[in-house]
Amino acid sequence: MDKLKVGIIGCGVIFDLNVLGYLNNDDAEIISLCDRRLKNVKEKIQKFDLNSNIRIYKDYKEMLDSERIDLLEILLPHHLHHEVTLYAAQKNLKGISVQKPMANTVKECDEMINVCKNNNIKLKIFENFTFYPPIIKAKQLIEEGIIGEVNSIHIKSTRAGKGGWRVPGSASRWRYDPKTCGGGMDRGSPCVFDDGFHKFWLALHFIENKIEKVYAWIDGDLIDIPAYIMWKYKQPENTEFIVPKYGNMEFNLSPQMYLPSPYYDIDEFILLTGSTGVMWINQVTAGGNVMSDSEIFPPVVVFRDGKVESFTDMERDWKYGFINSTKHFIDVIKNDGAPLLTGEEGRYTIQFSLAAIKSSLEGREINPDDMID
Repeated sequence: MDKLKVGIIGCGVIFDLNVLGYLNNDDAEIISLCDRRLKNVKEKIQKFDLNSNIRIYKDYKEMLDSERIDLLEILLPHHLHHEVTLYAAQKNLKGISVQKPMANTVKECDEMINVCKNNNIKLKIFENFTFYPPIIKAKQLIEEGIIGEVNSIHIKSTRAGKGGWRVPGSASRWRYDPKTCGGGMDRGSPCVFDDGFHKFWLALHFIENKIEKVYAWIDGDLIDIPAYIMWKYKQPENTEFIVPKYGNMEFNLSPQMYLPSPYYDIDEFILLTGSTGVMWINQVTAGGNVMSDSEIFPPVVVFRDGKVESFTDMERDWKYGFINSTKHFIDVIKNDGAPLLTGEEGRYTIQFSLAAIKSSLEGREINPDDMID
């Protein structure tokens, strides 16, 4: 197969990470870029020394009508994912990669899944956390049984008040509008629905059971922070002797804390408890960039058999999750594989997060299966 021809719609801040997997790639080349602000497009071409012959567009329909694209990256606000996917799926593409969260409603997810299936297009929900090297290592160790049967997960996400890269107001304002960000609250949901997609997916990635019920408290005057979310995993039938599995997640704000991250001013710590041990995954978004090598937390730590073991031989920079995710999807298209986060999995992750939000609004337990619009 020749090089895949790539088109990217959306040249905002996150483009700087999504583009990395295509640079100097023998299997794919960017042939067109689209953003309603052409100034953004031209700046990205210069910043990343992209081919000067790349065609640029302000209108995504014009780009898709004019170009023969194999792989499309959609890097747009959530409320636009659905309409762009439906239009693009009519254009004989091989694959579509959609930024998380997949869409704002379950109905939109269903329509995106169906139109891609009907047109034989591989639909991938772009999820970089899954491909972050410490997460890959942790998943591998768990599958090898290093802490036995995993029965609980705790995910702690903290937003700092200082640090991180500069995000223009135009690139973040839509996240505070419930109509564009989604989530179903009366205010924006940049934490639980937007960034939270990463965490809800990790909860499903590490413990591969569906969710029986969710209960949540989500506070905050302007945005959805602080928030605390609990859930119980479904148990297979006839498993009375298996320990029930639970999870919880919290979003906190530390307004006076400085986080010297080159990316977002957010970081995560994940605790997994198993039948024979405990595992910590220390820092994801900020990763190895927060402190010097002599002070940094080990990325993965395991306690079992009365001993502590640290795993450090891996890349820590958050950008590698983006690079690995893109390379994975290119391989999926070239070798007729399946994306790691399919449209169906993206849909269920949306149901999970919407169940948490509905629980907070109504003050009761919610089953994600009931979130069908």
